[in-house]
Amino acid sequence: MRQPRYSDRTSAFYGYFPPGVKWLLIANVAMFLLWYLGGEPVQSHLLLLALTPTLVVYSFPFFIWQLFTYMFLHGGIGHLLFNMLALWMFGTPLEQDWGTRRFLKYYFICGVGAGVCDTLVNVALRSRTHTIGASGALYGLLLAFGVLYPETRVLMNFLFPIKAKYLVVIYGAIALFSSLGENSGVSNVAHLGGMLFGYVYLKGRWPAFRMPDALGAYRQWKLRRAKRKFQVYMRKRDGRGPRVN
Repeated sequence: MRQPRYSDRTSAFYGYFPPGVKWLLIANVAMFLLWYLGGEPVQSHLLLLALTPTLVVYSFPFFIWQLFTYMFLHGGIGHLLFNMLALWMFGTPLEQDWGTRRFLKYYFICGVGAGVCDTLVNVALRSRTHTIGASGALYGLLLAFGVLYPETRVLMNFLFPIKAKYLVVIYGAIALFSSLGENSGVSNVAHLGGMLFGYVYLKGRWPAFRMPDALGAYRQWKLRRAKRKFQVYMRKRDGRGPRVN
């Protein structure tokens, strides 16, 4: 079995679109344009593609396909733009290393898994809702990217440079705490579900797969800080070197 290449890339931006990422971008943009330009008659039909948990569960198996189709609908230009930029940023290097077939398999496993989690939670809470967007699948891509290329610097919210392994922890924590709060209109359960299914898949395919060790990184930071303090103390005691306040 071919192992993934653990890259020390310094940037996640590349000069071309591999076929899997390219066709996902085209499909998502095409569906958005069809929704936007088609008006009410088209939108009423396309809404059947959104994930409606009550239909998936209580009308099983007639609406099971919504677990797949909801990923291609987006609620606005900002929603679409952010998701497609994330698909390009994280999906391109993964498809380059895995190949198109494996990449698409992983993408849809995460997306469908996110839909399953969203469905189960909303049915349990008796919530009547519709879920749209590719974010669940993209959180799975984020997880894989952060673990396979942990030292790569990416732009958090496309603004702030940060190592990929810390980005995974931050976004995962935000989704977790947000899911415990009031309903914000964002399916954080789907985000967590995408990461969960991605983790299970990667863990099964590569037994050596490890999540970012946030506690270990914190301990290493504390050790480095204690070492610096000790060095400052010894310089002051010996009377050599500049004093540090």
